[in-house]
Amino acid sequence: MKLPETDKRIYRDINNGMISGVCAGLANYLSVDAVWVRAAAVAGLFILSVPVLMAYIAATFLLPRWS
Repeated sequence: MKLPETDKRIYRDINNGMISGVCAGLANYLSVDAVWVRAAAVAGLFILSVPVLMAYIAATFLLPRWS
């Protein structure tokens, strides 16, 4: 059984982003409010600061911009 193809991709949403648009783009991809993704990112920074910060910086450079 083959899954259907979708055009859904993760982008950095620089128009709705606060820093670089990573959380806003992930929120668009997950169809949730950006506040929840940002809250999860901040909570992740308190728990696992270095890996979360490195993942955010990597996503900033690797994800394409959507404007």
